[in-house]
Amino acid sequence: MPYLESLGKELELRQSQMTSDSPSPFRGRDLSTLYLGGGTPSLLDAEALHRLFFHVQRNFRLTADAEITIEANPDDVTPAWVEALCQTPVNRVSMGVQSLDDDILRTLHRRHTARQALQAVRLLQEAGYHNLSLDLIYGLPGQTEDQFAQDVRKVLSLDVPHLSAYALQFEEGTALFRMRKEGAVQEADEEQSLRCYELLMDLTAEMGMEHYEISNFARPGYRSRHNSSYWTGMPYIGLGAGAHSFDGGNLRTSNCEDVQAYIRAIGEGYLPVSEECLSDDERYNERIMLSLRTVEGLSLSDVERDFGTDRRRYCERMAAPHLRRGTLQKKTGEKLCLTRRGLFVSDDILSDMLV
Repeated sequence: MPYLESLGKELELRQSQMTSDSPSPFRGRDLSTLYLGGGTPSLLDAEALHRLFFHVQRNFRLTADAEITIEANPDDVTPAWVEALCQTPVNRVSMGVQSLDDDILRTLHRRHTARQALQAVRLLQEAGYHNLSLDLIYGLPGQTEDQFAQDVRKVLSLDVPHLSAYALQFEEGTALFRMRKEGAVQEADEEQSLRCYELLMDLTAEMGMEHYEISNFARPGYRSRHNSSYWTGMPYIGLGAGAHSFDGGNLRTSNCEDVQAYIRAIGEGYLPVSEECLSDDERYNERIMLSLRTVEGLSLSDVERDFGTDRRRYCERMAAPHLRRGTLQKKTGEKLCLTRRGLFVSDDILSDMLV
């Protein structure tokens, strides 16, 4: 598979950079998380999975307790695929279930059925995979609040320790976007989507899950460590066409998105990357957008340390109206966090806090 071999070569190129004289935040560091996603990695057969991890383990050190996640489509999770997965270091599986209503799944043009999704969870759990994350979507065409609540209750009954749930986005170029334009489906009412979100918060709380990020819920000890690294500004490496990397400071790089161009470049021995150097304002805005998404919130002392006293004062001034309204709160006097009310208007709050 040319693309898979190109990933292996990119790993080698990245590793050679880290062992050269050029600065790298990863030199000498073990990797504590690995995430296989961004497409449909569950389509990889046993040989391809083994080959992929051969490249990874030849070029990087994974810590003994590394969180290693693979994304999967429910219809790809067959007994044979699970058996192949058990021969790899993967210890966490994230599945895009979206809904457990077959009519809605057909509207979304999903390949799997509700039965296949439930069977996939069972197969993985029987094989010893208990660190599972399922994705749901609310605000779907034709979806009622009761239907969404049933989906959430069913997922929670499966003893799955992590749940991600997102409001439907009609992205240009997708089948749903075209269907809405043609009048075949209608966008859900905003008030209904907000009620679904409230149901989601209530039902997960009843099961003892912590709402640790706007769209993510986990039992204690089962937060996504990989995704949390994005929200806390840790450095990361992205491999493959269209993948992004971040040095933890102000440098962001992205690989070209064209798969064939990516394969050609890697074959010629160079990384097809473009660089973006973030300004102080851009770094501050990212800090606001990422930190306020999390239950830990935004540290004002960190803002002052990294951006100066004037920027902290600006931040506090812009936060003041939201503190008075009760949509923001201060924890231990140093951290700004969204309240439950604030979660429903988070976009407005974030917009006000940016420069």
